[in-house]
Amino acid sequence: MSLFRGRRLLASLLLSVLLLTTACAAKAPSRFDEVQQESMKQKSGQAVAKKATQGNELNSFFPDSEDGYERVYTQEKKGFAEANLKKGGKVVAQLAISDTTSTPTVASKYANSTKKIDGYPAVELGKTQTSILVGKYQVKVISKDPLFNASDRTDWIEKFDLEDLAKFK
Repeated sequence: MSLFRGRRLLASLLLSVLLLTTACAAKAPSRFDEVQQESMKQKSGQAVAKKATQGNELNSFFPDSEDGYERVYTQEKKGFAEANLKKGGKVVAQLAISDTTSTPTVASKYANSTKKIDGYPAVELGKTQTSILVGKYQVKVISKDPLFNASDRTDWIEKFDLEDLAKFK
C-alpha cells in the first residue's frame, strides 16, 4: 500500500512541477504580435485631427427613412458617421459622411471633377460608389445591392441635408 501511495505522491509532484513550469514560461511572440507592435508605432493614418467633427454631430444631416427604406446608423467616431440603408430587411447601400480635415488628400480628388450633384463636385468610384464634397465633408453612398445603381446613389445623396452641412463648422 505504501508503494502505491508513494507513486501517487511522486506523480502528483511531477504533474505540479510540469504545470508550474509551463504556466510561468515566457511565451514567444507570434508573428502577429510583431506586426501589432509595428502598426502601433506608425503615426500616419491613425490620428484624427483635433478639429474633426464628432460623428454623432453628423447624424442630423443624414436622410430620414422613407418609401420602404430604413436608415440604420452603424458607426460613429470622430470625423465619421455611417448608416446602412435597408429595404425589406436587406442592406442595399451604405451612407456616410466623413470630415476630410484629417485626410486632406481626399478633398483633392474633387478638384478636377466635371460632374456635380446639387452644385457640389461629384466623383464616381468604380460601379458602386458615388461621393460629393460639401465644404470639408465628403458625403458618400455605396451600393451593396446590384439593383441599387448610380441613379439611386445620386438620389440618396440629394436627400442628405447638404445645405445645412455646407454651413456646419
